[in-house]
Amino acid sequence: MLASLNRHLVQPLAAARAGSPHLKHLRALHRTQFDPPDVIRDRQLAAVRTMVRHAWDTVPFYRDRWAAAGLHPDAVRTLDDLIQFPVLTKADIRAHADRLRSNACSGPVTKKTTSGSTGVPLTIVVDDEAMAWKRAFTVRSDQWSGWRLGQRVARLWGHGAAERGNWKARLRRHVVDRESFLNTLGIDRAGLKAFADHLRCKPPGLLFGHAHSLYLLAAFVRGYCPGAIRPNGIVSAAMALHAWQRCVIEEAFGRPVTDRYGCEETSLIACECEQHRGLHLNADGVYCEVIPDDRLNAGPGAGRLLLTDLTNRAMPLVRYQVGDVVVPTDRRCACGRGLPLIDRVVGREADYVLTPGGMLISGISLTDHFATEIRGAAQVQIVQEKLTFLRLRMVAGAGFGPDSHRQIEALVRNTFGPQMGYEVELVDAIPQEASGKYRFCVSPVATAYLKSLAP
Repeated sequence: MLASLNRHLVQPLAAARAGSPHLKHLRALHRTQFDPPDVIRDRQLAAVRTMVRHAWDTVPFYRDRWAAAGLHPDAVRTLDDLIQFPVLTKADIRAHADRLRSNACSGPVTKKTTSGSTGVPLTIVVDDEAMAWKRAFTVRSDQWSGWRLGQRVARLWGHGAAERGNWKARLRRHVVDRESFLNTLGIDRAGLKAFADHLRCKPPGLLFGHAHSLYLLAAFVRGYCPGAIRPNGIVSAAMALHAWQRCVIEEAFGRPVTDRYGCEETSLIACECEQHRGLHLNADGVYCEVIPDDRLNAGPGAGRLLLTDLTNRAMPLVRYQVGDVVVPTDRRCACGRGLPLIDRVVGREADYVLTPGGMLISGISLTDHFATEIRGAAQVQIVQEKLTFLRLRMVAGAGFGPDSHRQIEALVRNTFGPQMGYEVELVDAIPQEASGKYRFCVSPVATAYLKSLAP
């Protein structure tokens, strides 16, 4: 009853009050997801050509770079023609952020600061219309899990997620979005018990979180209250979902896990549907290219992913190298959707850290602190060598100095406790693994502990 009231009354009223067209976009996306592949590809070509022309006309960085290479938007006659254009890297965004902003977008923007799974901090701005589209993309894919808009959402996410924003934002999360949170920047048995008790009293429609956080909650629930928590859907995001994690999560909660893939820079990239045989690309929001690389030890067909954002006009991202490796496929999905598929995402690894006090700290959640709050840190990797010792590998950028070391000391002490020792190791680069992965947080200590919970 409450879910239906929220979906049909509260959500539309909140959208109208905020002036957001995301529910209108959502209705359109529900209709077009079953379009034939050639119709979807034609729609992508039109969107790519529009975005390339917009970038040329209004973004100094692209106009100068493309003109120097003898390129012009008219060169894009087919999607394959985009391969002529230079790749946009994280280093480009860090060095030329101001020149990557469109001079035609003077309206309000949302600023997103992220380190992704690579430990490289970036700041992106997104216009309001693009934010509405991105919200609609995300809701559509989340509903493939079995959840429906209006039902409660339980999120296992990083520090401050529940308190972010002003009182209006917090009220919206409680009343409109119906969200509750487990802070993954400090999980212990008492916190798991309290959250499990909360979910028993207020059953969630959707259980959403990092793969390793969902696994940790599932391992606890199997012993504490087996069969008591049965969400309508489960969505795993932000990192790789391993088969051993999927098995435990599905056994504990009695539902299939929907694996979702995205990044802060472009939002949703791909998501599993009800078939759970590959991930559908968000073809209305991003155009994806997979560049084969024989050096990758990631299986046949694996390549580096390039993204062109089809909605964000405030800071266009054209052929952006996100830093992940994916395995493409030409298969058609039995669900009937015309959206293209990828078989799997190879990258996105970050372990937990186990503190001397027995607290588990999510590695993915740590990226927002160690990669974005340390002055001059161009890239960061945390390696837990022992229960009481961390090695912090850092690539120093402009501004890295004594203040940075003081920030590191405070972050280690406040996050991991006074018993945790550490050493800062300055390096020229943090290499990828053979598979092409960047691992922000590496902890054999925590991984062994987590696997022992549910062998």
